[in-house]
Amino acid sequence: QVRVVESGGGLVQAGGSLRLSCEVFGRTFGGYAMGWFRQAPGKERELIARINWSSSITYYEDSVKDRFAIYRENAKNSVYLEMNSLKPEDTAVYYCNLMRGTSNIPEDFWGQGTQVTVSS
Repeated sequence: QVRVVESGGGLVQAGGSLRLSCEVFGRTFGGYAMGWFRQAPGKERELIARINWSSSITYYEDSVKDRFAIYRENAKNSVYLEMNSLKPEDTAVYYCNLMRGTSNIPEDFWGQGTQVTVSS
């Protein structure tokens, strides 16, 4: 049984920073690309950052590029999202997931997510 557990969200003022963590249980972590997604109220869940298994390739959605950084520690089955210069429009529930092969399609192992709220 694969479990994904996200943590680190909270309430922060615009311009502030947060670091999100995600740990995967029940599945060999190495070999999988990982992605961070977010879902704002009334919107669909979107991929905002992706990292391949060796950390040699990263992808960022345009709205978070140069503000967010994704990295991983395979020995800890964990992936992180460092978020800086936060804006009110970053308010959302953030999720991580394993990715299918080299695609941007996530597996079906959604966790409960972690809420990030950015006040203006």
